[in-house]
Amino acid sequence: MDACDIRTRAYKNGKTFAECREIAESMNPSFKEYIEKNGKILWTEILEKVDHDELIYKLTLKYLRRDGYDIGNHKIPEVKKFIL
Repeated sequence: MDACDIRTRAYKNGKTFAECREIAESMNPSFKEYIEKNGKILWTEILEKVDHDELIYKLTLKYLRRDGYDIGNHKIPEVKKFIL
């Protein structure tokens, strides 16, 4: 019986999950720089920059949160630095 291997599933444009993670990690420095310069970045701007790839978009938000940024919520759809 043939079974699909979830680790090699192709996502948008035929990328694997590992490739999507690498792309999201590589884009984060530019998002961080933009946030430092402008104070915030909107979710829609991130979505446009990742070419509307939902997986990379979600991973980017996850990594920004991991790195200490406030990723907002459905009422405040923006990413900014935490203010203590």
